[in-house]
Amino acid sequence: MKQRFYKFIVLSSILLFNTFVFADSSGMKLYPPAEDGYKRMVINLPLLVDEDAHKLELIIGKTIKVDCNHHWFGGQLTEEVAKGWGYTYFILKSVQGLASTLMACPPEMKDQETFVQVRGDGNLLRYNSKVPMVVYVPIDFEVHYKIWAASKESELAKEE
Repeated sequence: MKQRFYKFIVLSSILLFNTFVFADSSGMKLYPPAEDGYKRMVINLPLLVDEDAHKLELIIGKTIKVDCNHHWFGGQLTEEVAKGWGYTYFILKSVQGLASTLMACPPEMKDQETFVQVRGDGNLLRYNSKVPMVVYVPIDFEVHYKIWAASKESELAKEE
């Protein structure tokens, strides 16, 4: 029992050290600086017992004034590798203009500030608390995220 406890302490210390190394400004030197018109957003995920059963969803967008229609931006989240280090990071490139449904809004309904999301593939990513999740987005965009957990139970498909 003591041996297990000591292994846990050593592993926790190593992971905590990595978290501090990557969380400080010198850890960010592993990643390129943001290009003109972009900003670098960093997510430091908490350590979980079973990280393979979790996913990280990136929700990128910006808050703008819109009518009652459903609005979204088009865009492509691309994965890059920090040269010489091998750590991955993501860049939101080629954001296409605002699109929306074309429903007629009631005249009494006013435009309101709403978070409008960039729609695209590749926003559900592997959960990894050992390194920061680094995302480069245009200056006027925000990065939100959700942590998803898989059920321990699985279902059996039926043959038909």
